[in-house]
Amino acid sequence: MDPMAEWIAAHALRLWAFLLLLAVLAGDLAWQRNARWQHRALAGNQTRTVLRWQVGLILLLALTLLFLAIAAAVAGGRAGELARFDAGLAESLRAQLPLPVLRGIAAITHLGDLWWIAPAAVVVAAFLLLRRHWQLAGVWMVALLGIMPINGGLKALFRRVRPLHDHGFVVEPGWSFPSGHAFGSIVFYGMLAYVLLRLLPPRFHRAVIAAAVLLVGVVGLSRVLLQVHYFSDVVAGYAAGAAWLVLCIGAAEHLGKPATGVQS
Repeated sequence: MDPMAEWIAAHALRLWAFLLLLAVLAGDLAWQRNARWQHRALAGNQTRTVLRWQVGLILLLALTLLFLAIAAAVAGGRAGELARFDAGLAESLRAQLPLPVLRGIAAITHLGDLWWIAPAAVVVAAFLLLRRHWQLAGVWMVALLGIMPINGGLKALFRRVRPLHDHGFVVEPGWSFPSGHAFGSIVFYGMLAYVLLRLLPPRFHRAVIAAAVLLVGVVGLSRVLLQVHYFSDVVAGYAAGAAWLVLCIGAAEHLGKPATGVQS
């Protein structure tokens, strides 16, 4: 068994907390840099945007390359180093995580379930339409409606079998790659954060970013701990979902007049 996988499994909960903290700090740093750029843009009488097109293009390219690299490794079969690490980590987590911990994680993972995301998405769309935020409503619906066909198409293409998960707290019968919960959560919570950044005063923006990053991290990593996905499934799901998110936000920002909200 992979020694690195065994070590990660032995410290899984601490590493989970550390990665979540690191992600929140990274999100906060990105927010601060973007806030400084927005102040400079306003001082120069430029339009305030959430995502600059140059940054969006770089992110889209980087995320696409990351997904393709992981997909190529996964398509290579069980002989590759990534596949061996994935299998070793799933087996080590199965052997080391106690059932009460898995039961708690299973409750958290439902934050990425379709039965929660779908009705919440309808409520947000209805709110935006009632408030006449037509552009935000349009990009919201396009982004959320794209989750199922994009992720489902990728799953059907790669047809990767899930790791064994016989604890009974969560049962997932479908294909494994890429993770639908990782893909869906980053699109749903990411788009929700974008909408709130457009509509709320700047004093709330920092909290919005932190909450979105935390929720996305909790959902995705819970799938690895529950052994319903391999580690690479979740990373690939994040990459593909983030690429779709960047594409949708970029379209909203640069193909039309930015939606108006409360200004600073």
